[in-house]
Amino acid sequence: MATIMLVLMIALLVLGFPMMIPLVVAAMVGFWLSFDGFGQMNTLIQQILGGIRPASLIAVPMFILAADIMTRGHSAERLINMVMAFIGHIRGGLAVSTAASCTLFGAVSGSTQATVVAIGSPLRPRMLKAGYKDPFTLALIINSSDIAFLIPPSIGMILYGVISGTSIGELFIAGIGPGLLILLLFSIYCVIYATVKGVPTEPKASWKERVIAVRQALWPLGFPVIIVGGIYGGVFSPTEAAAACVLYAVILEFIIFRVLKPADLYAIAKSTGLVTAVVFILVGVGNAFSWILSFAQIPQTLLSGLGIYDMGANGVLIAIAIAFFIACMFVDPIVVILVLTPIFAPAVASAGIDPVLVGVLITLMVAIGSATPPFGCDIFTAIAIFKRPYWEVIRGTPPFVLMLVASAILIITFPQIALFLRDLAFA
Repeated sequence: MATIMLVLMIALLVLGFPMMIPLVVAAMVGFWLSFDGFGQMNTLIQQILGGIRPASLIAVPMFILAADIMTRGHSAERLINMVMAFIGHIRGGLAVSTAASCTLFGAVSGSTQATVVAIGSPLRPRMLKAGYKDPFTLALIINSSDIAFLIPPSIGMILYGVISGTSIGELFIAGIGPGLLILLLFSIYCVIYATVKGVPTEPKASWKERVIAVRQALWPLGFPVIIVGGIYGGVFSPTEAAAACVLYAVILEFIIFRVLKPADLYAIAKSTGLVTAVVFILVGVGNAFSWILSFAQIPQTLLSGLGIYDMGANGVLIAIAIAFFIACMFVDPIVVILVLTPIFAPAVASAGIDPVLVGVLITLMVAIGSATPPFGCDIFTAIAIFKRPYWEVIRGTPPFVLMLVASAILIITFPQIALFLRDLAFA
């Protein structure tokens, strides 16, 4: 049965169908084979509806809506100006500022694609003008945007938390350390690249300009305070923090900055609705697909055949990292989280691994795969936004992928990179 489902999915993907169609067809075929027909189709429908029933998923459309509002507003520009004011003048400062701005906006939006658009659109022309090569610039923007998957709010962590029953608040806090580690590695590489290539430095900002930049960025910096501070302080649950972010984004962009007008609400709501619909369809169908696999005992058979239960904690983590990394090179990250997380759940429980650590590792590997050829989704976002050919977009990615893989190895070797802040916040 597993072979038939896999062949069907690959065939439909090759024929160009969107990911939800292969999932639906494979789930229905698996159901038909398991129950000798569709006489109990209501069971499959219940599984689809059950996938989108958890209340925690309400946070997903809220964060998508907040990111959409901010992408159309001035929040990203103000964050960029603040970072540039302090480090734009050092060797490689513009590139480091790009990575830092992606990290900050990730802490505001939680969306990799929104970060590519909001940060990449204004900074790519500046980097090209400063002397950076386009392949390096594109790779930096794409991979730095993936830090948004780790820095809270993270839609990937929300989905993992719902599927695995792990605290989303703990996942959010645990993602901060790995996100900052990746930013550090990227920054070091940017300085080395700029030094080797002889890229000129930017003019140094005066302290007056820095004060102005900080003052202008204080409002956007309120987002991570609401999310991290609110959850850490026990003021908000992750779902309530998402709703608070939407309200804050509306106040910021419509009332304080006055960039957006009430007439823009329709376009924003429509865009958010379309993205949310796709996400929730994938979540529902992915839940049914995972249920079919579990009912047929496919995960247990597969993992036992690989001997994963005898690998120990580090072996299980390495197997998870490899599986998620490879899968996200070909398939949408949401689908990968939905399908693979339940498959590895028995091995994680058997090895006694902290589910928060697993969640951070999965989120990191999903982020890496999203920016890795051949079909990483952020690659195609960059192609669409920057109107550049595929080979030019991916040419500069190998060094960044290596640094991201190194980060994963460090997290597996030193789990406290991810768990220190979690333990501190939830002791």
